[in-house]
Amino acid sequence: MKIKLARTGGFCMGVRRAVEIVLDAANTRKGPLYTFGPIIHNPQIINLLEKKGVSVLTDPAAAEQGTVIIRAHGVPPDVKDSLKQMGLNVVDATCPRVIRVQTIIRKYALKGYHAIIVGDHNHPEVMGLLGYAEGRGLIINRPEDIPALPDFERAVVVAQTTQNSRVFSEITREISTRFPHYSIFNTICDSTSKRQLEIRDMAKEVDAIIVVGGYSSGNTKRLAQIGKNTGVPTFHIERDSELDPSLLEGRNTIGITGGASTPTWVIGKVFRTIENLSDSRAKGFISALHKTKRALLLSNLYISVGAGCLTFACALLLDIAPTLSTSLMAALYVFSMHMLNRFTNKEAKQYNDPDRAAFDEKYRPALLVMTVCSGAAGLIMAYFLGIKPFLILLMMSIMGMLYNLKLLPGETRIFGRFQKIREIPGSKTILIAAAWGTVTVILPALAAPTKIETSVLFVFLWTSLLVFVRSAIFDIVDTQGDRIVGQETLPIVLGEKRTLRLLKFLLVILIIAIPAGYRFDLISYFGYPMLVCIFYMGGNLTVYERNWMFPGFRFEFLVETVFLLSGIIAAGWLLLIG
Repeated sequence: MKIKLARTGGFCMGVRRAVEIVLDAANTRKGPLYTFGPIIHNPQIINLLEKKGVSVLTDPAAAEQGTVIIRAHGVPPDVKDSLKQMGLNVVDATCPRVIRVQTIIRKYALKGYHAIIVGDHNHPEVMGLLGYAEGRGLIINRPEDIPALPDFERAVVVAQTTQNSRVFSEITREISTRFPHYSIFNTICDSTSKRQLEIRDMAKEVDAIIVVGGYSSGNTKRLAQIGKNTGVPTFHIERDSELDPSLLEGRNTIGITGGASTPTWVIGKVFRTIENLSDSRAKGFISALHKTKRALLLSNLYISVGAGCLTFACALLLDIAPTLSTSLMAALYVFSMHMLNRFTNKEAKQYNDPDRAAFDEKYRPALLVMTVCSGAAGLIMAYFLGIKPFLILLMMSIMGMLYNLKLLPGETRIFGRFQKIREIPGSKTILIAAAWGTVTVILPALAAPTKIETSVLFVFLWTSLLVFVRSAIFDIVDTQGDRIVGQETLPIVLGEKRTLRLLKFLLVILIIAIPAGYRFDLISYFGYPMLVCIFYMGGNLTVYERNWMFPGFRFEFLVETVFLLSGIIAAGWLLLIG
C-alpha cells in the first residue's frame, strides 16, 4: 500500500503562530492564563492546553486578573476593548490573514460602505469580522443567497479566510453581474486555496482519502466535502483511533491530508497507523524486513550499531588501527544514553513519537535492564582501554543522567532561568553532537598508542558536525512536541527555515573540510570516500524539505543509515587497500 501525504496538510501559518504564542505563554508566564474562546478548532490542542493550565474564557466577567490570548479567528474590536478595560493583559494571536480582512472591512466601513462577508454563519472568524463593519455587515454563504441582497449604494465583498474557493468564485461572479459597482476582495488565505487544490489533485492519484481534523473545524469539513465531491471515498477522522482498517481493504494508494488546525503530530499518528498497517500486510521477505527495521529503530539498536560503525570509520580518518573494543564501547554508550533520555523525557515522546513511547511502556523492565547493563559494560570497556577514556566516559555518563534532572533544590535557577541542563536553548543538539564526537574520536585516540594532535581535534569537530546535522533534522521534525513540553531546541530558537539554512551551510563546511584536512595532513586519504556520507545527509535534507517522505519510520531509517553507511564505506576501503 502506498501512502501519499498532502504537502499542505497541518497547521497553517496563522494557527501555528497562535498555538506557539499560547504554548510559550503557558511555559513562561505566571498567573491565570486564558484563551478567549477555543484558540483553534481542534480537541487535542484544547485538551493539551487545559492540562497546561490554560482555560477557555467565554464570559469576560468570570476572569481573574491575568493574561487572555485572542484566538486565531480574531474577535470584534469592542470585545478586545472590554477585556483591556477589565484589567486583563491582552495578547493578540489573531491570524495576520484575518487581520488583513478586518482592516479592509474597517477601512471601507469608515467610508460608509456595507460589508458582505462570504462565510459561515456563527463562525468565530465571521462574527469577529462583523464587528468591524460598524453595524453595516451581513453574511452569505451560497449563490442562492444573492437574490435577497439589497442593492446598496456602496458595498465591499470579502471572504472568510477558510472559505471554499470555488464557492467564493461562483458568488463573486454572480455579484459582479448584478452589482458591478461593489468592490470585491478575494481574502481567502492562500494556504486554504492550496489545500483545497491539492486534495482535488490528490483525488486523481489515490483510492481513498483520509482527512484528519476536528469535527468542529470549518476548513477541515470543507476539505472532506471537496474530497467526497471528487467521487473518491473520503473519510473525516479526528484521531488515529477512529481509523477503521476495513475501510482501507483493497486500496493500493491512500491519500492523507489535514485541516489548518490539525497538529502535525496528530497527522503523524494517522500516517504511522496506516504505515504499520501497510507493513503488516506485506508477506514473506518484505514482511520480515519491515518488522526487523521497526524493531531495530524502536529498540535503539540501529543507531547504536551506527555509532560503532562511525567509530570504525573515524579510526581510518585518523589513520589509526580500528578496533572492535572501541566500536563496541561507543555503541554501548550511545545505546545507554539514548535510552536513558527516552525514560527521563517521556512527555515529549507522547507527541513526537507515540509508537516509541508505547514500545518503551510495553518493554520497560527489559529496556531498563539493557540500559543499565550497556552503560556499565561501556564503562568497563573504557577502563580496560585506559584510565583517561574511563574517566571521560564516566563524566559523560553522569552528565547524561543529569540532563533531564533538576540541578538545584526548590525553585532555585541557574542564571535566573534554568533548573535543568535540558532547559538551556539548543543544548540538546549541541551536547548530543559533542558526546558522539568524544566517544567515536577522542576516546579511541586516547586508547591508541599515539599522541593527541591537531588531527584528532579536526576529526572530532568534523564528526560532531555530522552528528549535529543528523540530530537537528530530528529536532525540526519534533518541533511541535518539544514546544509543548517547553524544550527550546535549535529549530524553536532559530526557526525552521534558519535551521535548515544553517544545516546546509554546515554540510558545505564538512565537504570543504575533507580536501583541506588532507592537504594539511590532518586526515588520511579515506576522507574522500567519506564525502558520500555528507552528500547522503544532504539528500535527507532535500527529502524533508520537498516533503517526499513523511517523518515516520521510513524517514528515520533513512537518516540513521548515514552512520551504517560510514561503516560500510570503511569496510570496503580496508578490503580495497588490503
